[in-house]
Amino acid sequence: MSRFAQPLTELIDELSKLPGIGRKSAQRLAFHILRATEQDAFALADAVRNLKAQLHLCSICHNITDVDPCQFCSNPSRNQTIICVVEEPSNIASIERTKHFNGTYHVLHGTLSPLNGIGPDQLRIDSLLARVQSGPLQEVILATNPTVEGEATAGYLLQLLRGLPVRITRIATGIPAGADIEYADEVTMTRAMEGRREI
Repeated sequence: MSRFAQPLTELIDELSKLPGIGRKSAQRLAFHILRATEQDAFALADAVRNLKAQLHLCSICHNITDVDPCQFCSNPSRNQTIICVVEEPSNIASIERTKHFNGTYHVLHGTLSPLNGIGPDQLRIDSLLARVQSGPLQEVILATNPTVEGEATAGYLLQLLRGLPVRITRIATGIPAGADIEYADEVTMTRAMEGRREI
């Protein structure tokens, strides 16, 4: 038997399904919502409802958007001849924060992971190939994470794109700014040495 009233228990159960939220954190959040004003609680509920009702995937790049095509694909001031391929929609925000990229994106919604049953058919690869084959492109940037899965995905995409009339590049990896070389692992140090450039 639950220690709390049924509606509170249900909210705790739902909140605990969120990533990084354990049972105790879910309980704290639920009590916070309970203490909030009715207006604030309903605003939160409406925001969640609107998120599910109004957001969908862009028909071109598969970014999460409330308009189709999304703000990047429909913006005439962005360089439509460059596509940056990312794993998840959240990766776009990191790239946009740099203010150094003015091209478009393509979101795969994951990486190749045979152990987890994720193959090419589960990713948005076919539409990427269609974009490359149909439009005059200058460059495709493979911006997957430097993980085993990210590297495998980048390698797979490179095989598919090789031979098409487009420049294929990979984001640089290595020692992050402000880091100490002493603490770099082998893979990071190897990437840093491979990616060295003339100054």
